Amino acid sequence: MLYDSVHQFEPLLPSDAAQSPLLSQAHDLARSALLLAGSAVPGELRCLLRSMTSYYSNRIEGQHTRPFEIEQALRRDFSANRELAARQRLAVAHIETEAVLESRYTGADGVRRLYSLDAVQDIHRELFNRLPTEDLNPDAGPVIAPGILRTREVSVGHHIAPAWQAVPTFLTRWAEVYGNTRRGEAALLALAAAHQRLGWIHPFVDGNGRVMRLHTHTLLAALGYTGGLWSPLRGFARSTDRYYALLAAADESRRGDLDGRGNLSQRALVDWIGYVLSVCQDQVAFMSGLLRLGDMERRIAACLAFEEQTLRSGVRMAALRPLHYLFVTDGALERGEFKQMTGLGERTAGSLLRALLQRGLLVSDTPQGRVRFGLPLHALRFCFPALWPEAEVDDGDTQQGGAEA
Repeated sequence: MLYDSVHQFEPLLPSDAAQSPLLSQAHDLARSALLLAGSAVPGELRCLLRSMTSYYSNRIEGQHTRPFEIEQALRRDFSANRELAARQRLAVAHIETEAVLESRYTGADGVRRLYSLDAVQDIHRELFNRLPTEDLNPDAGPVIAPGILRTREVSVGHHIAPAWQAVPTFLTRWAEVYGNTRRGEAALLALAAAHQRLGWIHPFVDGNGRVMRLHTHTLLAALGYTGGLWSPLRGFARSTDRYYALLAAADESRRGDLDGRGNLSQRALVDWIGYVLSVCQDQVAFMSGLLRLGDMERRIAACLAFEEQTLRSGVRMAALRPLHYLFVTDGALERGEFKQMTGLGERTAGSLLRALLQRGLLVSDTPQGRVRFGLPLHALRFCFPALWPEAEVDDGDTQQGGAEA
């Protein structure tokens, strides 16, 4: 079938009756997500979560990068292996793009602008303009033109995407419907459906999946639901087969007279939206549990005990009080203040502070500047167990032949 008319990708949203249970699910998600988004946490945690989201984005695409390799790439230490270096650069590009998009599209105005052809092209351009020419022109596969809509026909699995000349028309209709959805729970249904229908349009020759997921991630942030503390990409990556199966199912034609009134399956669209809402709720619940402040002091203590007793890294348990303070306040301390809070003598406290900086448990912008809570990969298994399991067995200590979890 040739898709060249916008009625061919209806329904863009399920009927009112079909939306009812989804709205109830979205209500629970919105309430718990807003509560989590208001949490005060160290900025270093948000930075680490960007790396984690980038890791999972690569994993969804089957372009695997190890957490330690992403950490190296952020220091501009790229592999000598050409293919691995390309994946590392893509991971860094995702991290940087995510930060830019979250600052560019904020609040109600950001949500409105995200539902536009310009925004879809902007996301694609922002991501792929960060890559060198050799990464955009691979030996196998199409040449990627950042921000440029496709000018040829494509198919994805069993789905034949709309005629390339009709792509702007489909995107205009996509933006009109989802951009005019009322706020609140209905907006969550809209962003889930928009994710699938954007993939159905397939605006670009390549990079559509990444654009779809960045669009959804940025929308959730603009709606105030994430606070930089969670992303559905982690959940998508941990259920990749289901993610792709439900995406493909929602591409299918209507399954008889009881399956809505549009050209495509309403039942499959409902299943897809329910899946997205469930993934988001799972991620919110998981992160809410990890951020229970009553547990943090115990977790930091476990990390310090391992450093002191097993690694003998120079880190001492005396750092617990100031480190916990920095975590719960998301603040910074003068170096003298930090040393005073340890209760140690000046010389011993100075050695401890240097060891904490060397191990990444403290970070500072300058050699003598204020210090903040740090969260290196090797501390994850203590501070945030199971947050990024792949990083727990791929941290700096393991790479250097140190102790393993």
